[in-house]
Amino acid sequence: MLVEPEQLRQPPVIESDREQLIRAVIEEIRPNLQRDGGDCQLVGTEGSKIMVKLTGACVFCKLSSVTLESIQARLVERLGEFVRLIPVAGVANARH
Repeated sequence: MLVEPEQLRQPPVIESDREQLIRAVIEEIRPNLQRDGGDCQLVGTEGSKIMVKLTGACVFCKLSSVTLESIQARLVERLGEFVRLIPVAGVANARH
C-alpha cells in the first residue's frame, strides 16, 4: 500500500457558507435551463462579483440576459447583499 507524504496531500476544499448558498441558488434554477437545453455553472467568486458560465442553448439565447438578471436577483435576495453576476467564457470548474 502506498502512503502519500504529508507535504503532497491536498487539504480538503471547504466551501464557505456563502459559496454553498450561491451554488444552491444556481442548482434551483438549473433544471429549468437544462429543460431548454442550456445550463449555468459557477466559475468563481471575487468579492461581490459572481462569475458563471452559460452553456448549451443559453449561449446563443436572446433571453440569456433575462436569465442572468433573474439569477442575480435571487442571489441578492438570498445573500442579503448586492452582488453582480458576470457571465464568462472558458472552463467552468475553475475556482477563485
